[in-house]
Amino acid sequence: MTTKWKHSGGKLRELGADSLTDHELLSIIISPGIKGRPAELIAAEVLAKFGSLEGLANQPLERLLTIKGLSDVKITRIAAAFELARRMSKQRTKSLQ
Repeated sequence: MTTKWKHSGGKLRELGADSLTDHELLSIIISPGIKGRPAELIAAEVLAKFGSLEGLANQPLERLLTIKGLSDVKITRIAAAFELARRMSKQRTKSLQ
């Protein structure tokens, strides 16, 4: 039986983070959306505009403000998530040396 999720967070809880697409993961970080623009739609637009998570990570934060539905708070969350990923990668690299 396939479950339909109203939010990507439910899918993450049920199937695990590795089962989500990049835009589903991003939608969790930027949730909630705004009236008429759910977080999933905003996340898909962000990734389409910048091409990938890597493309998004290399953008100045001010450039993200051009996307309807991204506020300072949501952009700060995205930046924090990328910084956590960078730190984890750095720690992993150090432990392999």
